[in-house]
Amino acid sequence: MSRKDLLLQRLDEIGLSLERNGGAHLLLGLGSVGVEMDRIDEYSDLDFYVIVMPGQKSRYLDQLDWLEEVHPLAYSFRNASVGYKILFEDGIYGEYAIFEESEMASSSYSEGRIVWKEPSYTNVGISKSSKQEPSLRKASLEHPLNEALTNLYVGLGRYARGEKLSGMRFVQGYAVDSILSVLHLLEQEVEYFPDQFGNERRLEKRHPQFAERIGDMLQGYDHVPESALCILNYLEDVYPVNKRLSDEIRTLVNQFQ
Repeated sequence: MSRKDLLLQRLDEIGLSLERNGGAHLLLGLGSVGVEMDRIDEYSDLDFYVIVMPGQKSRYLDQLDWLEEVHPLAYSFRNASVGYKILFEDGIYGEYAIFEESEMASSSYSEGRIVWKEPSYTNVGISKSSKQEPSLRKASLEHPLNEALTNLYVGLGRYARGEKLSGMRFVQGYAVDSILSVLHLLEQEVEYFPDQFGNERRLEKRHPQFAERIGDMLQGYDHVPESALCILNYLEDVYPVNKRLSDEIRTLVNQFQ
């Protein structure tokens, strides 16, 4: 059986377990086991929400028998007040959360797929969040790219004084994140399952041109100056970078050469 078939079958079986145990309204598959099944591969896992009837939340959080009866669990970790991360004995990994219907109005989530629902439950619109989170994508280059530029300067200063971890995060983390937020303005994006919660998801397929350069921007803990220089070169290619600040960043980089 393929990984895709195994994952989807496991989710169907979880739905049947909810039906047997009672107290649940709906099982919502998310991500690659939701409405984006075309991207399931050998490294995909289960991501789902269970919408339960009032008063049933603690039953499904405090007892995991409804999962154990589907397949034995090798590992479970309550990573949040509403959910778990789990690993079944056969190697299928999953993350899930339990909600009552009233809680969903204040939750932001990607559109899901209704895997199972209790026959009398009619609120199928719950599969799509009614709350819109602020977009991670920015509409203008000015703020994100100047933020990235100043991240390079601050990060190199910290690296120079021996704060190497902090320096790495400023250069290879914050600065790169700012660039990712405007990549859709800098190059043609390939339409391939963008994620509203993470600009880095599937970057290599969505932005293949940038993907060819990003490795040089992320050279690791001991190569922060080299990474910063590559990021600076990229910024200068796509934006009119302030020359004085650019010169200051290069001066900091040159201290390590």
